[in-house]
Amino acid sequence: MKISALISDVDGTLMTHDKVLTTRTCEAVAALHARGIGFAAISGRPPRGMRMLVEPLALTNPLGGFNGGQITNPDLSPLEEHALAPETAHRAYDMLRGYGLDVWVFSGQDWLLTNLDDSHVAGEIRTVHYQPLVVRDFDGALESAFKIVGISADHEYLARCEAEMQAALGEAASASRSQSFYLDITHPQANKAVGVQRLAALMGVPMAEVAVIGDGHNDLGMFAQSGLSIAMGNAPADVKEKARFVTASNDQDGLAEAIQKHILDA
Repeated sequence: MKISALISDVDGTLMTHDKVLTTRTCEAVAALHARGIGFAAISGRPPRGMRMLVEPLALTNPLGGFNGGQITNPDLSPLEEHALAPETAHRAYDMLRGYGLDVWVFSGQDWLLTNLDDSHVAGEIRTVHYQPLVVRDFDGALESAFKIVGISADHEYLARCEAEMQAALGEAASASRSQSFYLDITHPQANKAVGVQRLAALMGVPMAEVAVIGDGHNDLGMFAQSGLSIAMGNAPADVKEKARFVTASNDQDGLAEAIQKHILDA
């Protein structure tokens, strides 16, 4: 199989659980560059929360933020944008609040919230490397929201909310958990099944020559679209079952191992 590009998830895949980009990962991506194999990243993160990857990985291909809802150049200049329709954003917000969830809204390049004391805020700041804006309400932001997030420490409850919201919103939005404690609501075109196709097209690579790697349920869409799918060792069992290969965990340099074994040495 000819592989011309690797498109990678970020959290749980490219980064360790401590949000570290390891030396071995950087070296593996550099080896892809040297072989003339493209590399790009797609994530539920905003593009602004991916820019810390650009320099250490020498990224020249687009960044797929918000699961493809906002695709930018590495300098964050926009290429493609898919914001939620305002009426869908308001409905999604009302539903998330009805479930008793804390809510964040990502609008433009800003991360907005009303409750700075939420236990997940500090971790998200470490993840995306920028501060949120504290607002009284989201009325203005919901008119141009790329992503609305519901947060809960009850992972099973959030999974039920995910199913109910996707059924209720239908084709108006995509509802998926980017982490076990985050439920992301995005534009229907802002999911990794579509996002990976758009990144491949912008890179000029046919999907049959694209390898993808990820660890979460929201990565299954790109698994189904690619020529080669690889699951991380830290992925849930049902995610691993959908991948062609399974590599080591993100804390054991699983991405670097996969690049060497399944792409460079294949």
